Amino acid sequence: MLSVTPRAAERIRILQQEEGHAVPRLRIEVKAGGCSGLTYDLSFASDVQEGEVTFESEGIELVVPKKSLLYLVGTQLDFTDGLEGKGFHFINPNARRTCACGTSFAI
Repeated sequence: MLSVTPRAAERIRILQQEEGHAVPRLRIEVKAGGCSGLTYDLSFASDVQEGEVTFESEGIELVVPKKSLLYLVGTQLDFTDGLEGKGFHFINPNARRTCACGTSFAI
């Protein structure tokens, strides 16, 4: 299961409204790339495609391709706006190594 923090949910809703998306539905994928081997990809989803599963957290529908789910079980999406940088951050208990920027990881 995946979850978002209240701060991340608030920021997702703001972005959803700014970009004109009708439903707060966020697709989270894991793709090959980045300096640690795997990278996170976030995008708004207008629909749920075959081979994807959905979760709800803080009023946000999370859409995850089944092939990415293995890497994301137990992951929490957070948003920070502090001295260490502004943006979404993944707290992934499955990651054994992450890069300095926090956008890629290894299992």
